Amino acid sequence: MVKIKGKKLYMSQVWKKMKVIPVTILNVGKNSDAFKTLKEGERIVISGKSKGRGFQGVVKRHGFHGMDKSHGTKHHLRAPGSIGSAGLGRVLPGKKMAGRMGQETITIKNIEIIELRPDKGEVLIKGAVPGMKKSEIEIRVGDK
Repeated sequence: MVKIKGKKLYMSQVWKKMKVIPVTILNVGKNSDAFKTLKEGERIVISGKSKGRGFQGVVKRHGFHGMDKSHGTKHHLRAPGSIGSAGLGRVLPGKKMAGRMGQETITIKNIEIIELRPDKGEVLIKGAVPGMKKSEIEIRVGDK
């Protein structure tokens, strides 16, 4: 398994065989050994940090539906509801609640390399890659 460090530059699109393919352009450096190991059409594994979204409520963070707008509900539309039984006197660990969201390591497997540009030090990857622009990305070759 070979690990290659790079930076996510931006998303774009390229034409291949009369199709528009969305790509993410990664910078791995002009003098990198990456171009010796990577090949066009090869499948790789990519890891990166997802975008941080700060402190979010349960509706956005966990996909809760919220409460009805009618039948006596007032000021609790996006509240989580009950967080446990009254007999315990505490909240059980792992309970889905509001909190910080994002900024986690995300790994995407089986992503295709569309094009290599050794003169610019760029690798074009099919589809989206986790993270913000200029965030660090790790490419793994030979990892299943």
